[in-house]
Amino acid sequence: MAKQAKTRKSAEPKAKADNTDFVLRSLQEAHEKNKRYDASDDEMLHFYEQMLLIRRFEEKAGQLYGLGLIGGFCHLYIGQEAVAIGLQSALDNDKDSVITGYRDHGHMLAYGIDPNVIMAELTGRQAGISEGKGGSMHMFSTEHKFYGGHGIVGAQVALGGGLALAHKYNEDGGLCLAYFGDGAANQGQVYETFNMAALWNLPIVFVVENNQYAMGTAVSRSSAETEFYRRGTAFRIPGMDVNGMDVLEVRGAAEIAFEHVRAGRGPVLMECNTYRYRGHSMSDPAKYRSRDEVQGMRDTRDPIEGLKKVLLEKGKTEEELKAIDKAIRKTVAEAADFAETSPEPDPAELYTDVLVEEY
Repeated sequence: MAKQAKTRKSAEPKAKADNTDFVLRSLQEAHEKNKRYDASDDEMLHFYEQMLLIRRFEEKAGQLYGLGLIGGFCHLYIGQEAVAIGLQSALDNDKDSVITGYRDHGHMLAYGIDPNVIMAELTGRQAGISEGKGGSMHMFSTEHKFYGGHGIVGAQVALGGGLALAHKYNEDGGLCLAYFGDGAANQGQVYETFNMAALWNLPIVFVVENNQYAMGTAVSRSSAETEFYRRGTAFRIPGMDVNGMDVLEVRGAAEIAFEHVRAGRGPVLMECNTYRYRGHSMSDPAKYRSRDEVQGMRDTRDPIEGLKKVLLEKGKTEEELKAIDKAIRKTVAEAADFAETSPEPDPAELYTDVLVEEY
């Protein structure tokens, strides 16, 4: 009898592992079958406008930084627009939460937040979304359930686990979307969070925005496992390998991942392979890669130009798309003017928002 009991016990983990292997494969297989979201013409045009707004906004932010109107660190999102738009367009903005690292302007714009208050925050003005106290890296909006903007590499992943736990505890039906980069993917707290999220079956989608270079070191030189979507396998978290330069593919992957999480099946790890055209931050000359490499990405895989081609094939004209670009440039110019003419915080503001005053 003792021998039989031992046999049954040793068989149980194998059965669980077999089921896990099926789950791990199923999401990627579903993604392979239906790679691109079947967007309507209006949805595609909206995606195009949103990505173009991020691109033009970030270009203007770079100019203001060069003029000394933005201080400190400034990490631009140019090239990665399809990730934020593809994912956040699939969120339930009344329930779901988002948290990210310091490359956060694009994620806030993807929410549809007024560019004026984002640009004002970048320039440290009272009218900014964090009243000028957060700057580029620490934007925050509880109204939109956007919880930063974090400068400590990988810290937002653990905090995202906490947000997901709150969703589950409150039974509000929401999920947390936690972004981090390929550089942060080697942080220990990321894996501690993976473990807890899997153990507690938390409603969270971990998103690796793999822009290939972290702060300035190529993925192949810094990571033993360069296919980051496989990093959750040890914790039985299914992974998805996504082309982060195609907004329709990102949105398609989001549909599959979010459905999985909302059904109570636990966390998902998604790797969005993307590429930033600028350096890690405005102070980075990006000498670790060639100009030809960057230009090659712009010429062949740019997310905005890729969707523009689809729109032209759908019947939109160059004149219509140029008019959209012109209107967006005007919006961004107005945001810059608003920021430049807005007052700085009163010195007394140094003493507010330091401690939580109500519990």
